[in-house]
Amino acid sequence: MAPNDSAQTTDGNFAAGRRKAARYLVPVAVAGVAAATIGLVPALADSGDPDLPKITAQQLVEKMAASDTQQFSGNVKISTDLGIPSLGGIADSLAPRGGDEGSSADPQARLMELASGTHTLRVAADGPDKQRVSVMGDAAEYSLIHNGGEVWAYDSASNEAFHTKAPAEAKDSAKDSGKDSGRPEKLPEGVPTTPKELAEEVLKAADDTTSVTVDGTTQVAGRDAYQLLVEPKQSGSTVGSVRVAVDAQNGVPLKFTLTPSSGGKAAIDVGFTKVDFGKPSADTFTFTPPKGAKVTEGDDEPKAREKDFGKDFKGEEGLKDFEGLNVIGKGWTSVAEISSPGGEAGAGSEAPEAGDVPPQAQQFMDALGDKVSGEFGSGTVFETRLVNALMTDDGKVYVGAVTKDALVRAADAAK
Repeated sequence: MAPNDSAQTTDGNFAAGRRKAARYLVPVAVAGVAAATIGLVPALADSGDPDLPKITAQQLVEKMAASDTQQFSGNVKISTDLGIPSLGGIADSLAPRGGDEGSSADPQARLMELASGTHTLRVAADGPDKQRVSVMGDAAEYSLIHNGGEVWAYDSASNEAFHTKAPAEAKDSAKDSGKDSGRPEKLPEGVPTTPKELAEEVLKAADDTTSVTVDGTTQVAGRDAYQLLVEPKQSGSTVGSVRVAVDAQNGVPLKFTLTPSSGGKAAIDVGFTKVDFGKPSADTFTFTPPKGAKVTEGDDEPKAREKDFGKDFKGEEGLKDFEGLNVIGKGWTSVAEISSPGGEAGAGSEAPEAGDVPPQAQQFMDALGDKVSGEFGSGTVFETRLVNALMTDDGKVYVGAVTKDALVRAADAAK
């Protein structure tokens, strides 16, 4: 029989496990606002393969939190289908590759491409200060390597390399975490590239807006796993469910699947196709630019700005203190209300001219726009399968992992 018992827990024990389990950034910003939320409810028994000992949802979450696996290597397949055009062209228009305007190896531009399409990654980690992610292409690959205080990125197609120092907070975290941290730290750029990073973000907060159950067993990359099912209790969310396959032996998430409430294929599907929990070889994390490679040195100033911005951006409570931003609702149906810089747009405001918007970005906006109206006035809703945004004619923006109708209701309530 598959292990599908409900979890009976105390708030203190569960909260402690949750805090240790959560750190990483899901690649949809608003999911951090709407993510949330664990209420443990009974699940019906189900048969599954393999046949594993029964486990409750609380025990499975605690198993993830207690995992002390800091070393692994393998291949990850990541598929993202948000129902939007490929971000490759948009990324190029906003952050051109190569030439005098930037480096094709700059992670800020390259890793944005993971937000759409299907990609194969080769990943490795050895403790909190050594990670490597390589994005495999047909005839080339792009690699991002973190080794101690150094970060290198290399684009084999253009023979360009990008070098920068690891942020001080990443080095301090690695120093303080040790083996008790239970997981390797993220790459300094904060890009989620494994199922664990995504799962930890979803399990970050808890209240009564979500059910979490154990829903059968499965195999991922040849390893036995339990399936943790996370579902919103609230109506109006674009998130239907999140399913996490958790290694039965060591508690490491092996696969993360987010299915939208509208149905169809997964919006985000990240899973190991091959994994080894042995220690990777030391040369995996060493890098020397090839002969003739163009090397670009990174600027530390953007990292400093990002760090300062992050101090003001700490969950829903932090968002409420952020200038020009208000959070409406809670849990999966949270909507962020953002005022335009300088206040509401009025008669004196200047709309951007057509030539100011890159063609790819304009195409993206035109394809998604849908005019709506309500007590708030009128505006345009830009829809994806997961995150939607309402831009009102008076200069406000409402954004969340909620339906179009939920956005309009939020704008009317804020009026």
